[in-house]
Amino acid sequence: MNTAGGARILVVDDEIEIVRALQRSLSAYGYEVYAASSGEEALEALGHFRPDVMLLDLGLPGISGLEVCKRVRAHSNLPIIVLSVKDSERDKVLALDLGADDYVAKPFGMNEVLARIRVALRHAAPLQGGTAAVFKAGPLRIDFARRLVQLNGKEVKLTPTEYELLKVLVQNRGKIMTRQMLLTRVWGSGYGGEAHYLHVYIGQLRRKIEPDPAHPRFILTISGVGYRFSAEEETAGEEADEG
Repeated sequence: MNTAGGARILVVDDEIEIVRALQRSLSAYGYEVYAASSGEEALEALGHFRPDVMLLDLGLPGISGLEVCKRVRAHSNLPIIVLSVKDSERDKVLALDLGADDYVAKPFGMNEVLARIRVALRHAAPLQGGTAAVFKAGPLRIDFARRLVQLNGKEVKLTPTEYELLKVLVQNRGKIMTRQMLLTRVWGSGYGGEAHYLHVYIGQLRRKIEPDPAHPRFILTISGVGYRFSAEEETAGEEADEG
């Protein structure tokens, strides 16, 4: 897995101007780029190109972008960043529910695409020494082994449900989690439609772990879609401090 320049990016889009712009810019930053103009080509490319990240347009000829996402996720954890037009919110949410990691709305700025690729690579990279038992980001510290949450060194009392919600968000940090995904993961498959549960618990979590709940820096709302736990302030766990 490459985590910086040199990573392999599979661009799947049938708009030649967008493909050329992405190839030019990504190559300039040291990425190796392979382009596919259809879902069939994308699925073929997975075998011989072995990408580190896929940029996937949903409006493809032949096999749809949603179907590509579904097939890829059935056998791979390859990070998938969806390229979507702004009025396709339903398809965007569906793609995320099918396993896409993120999305960028068209028209997009190249700096935004580069930032999303860096997050995807960082999120996909295996942690040295395995999964860290302690997560730290700014003033927030979570000891998963002890189920202990601290803010500025002081213990934060969470209910079991609040803790499970926070745990799911942190384990998927940097990735957009739709409301459906969070409800299913925390409450179970029977709670897919009860979005108000999630809204209430997100508000409670923010009041407990955010330094300024009115301006959250950890649990970010992705309008019309769900939530993302920001990993921008993440630091190494205690295991790494010893080395």
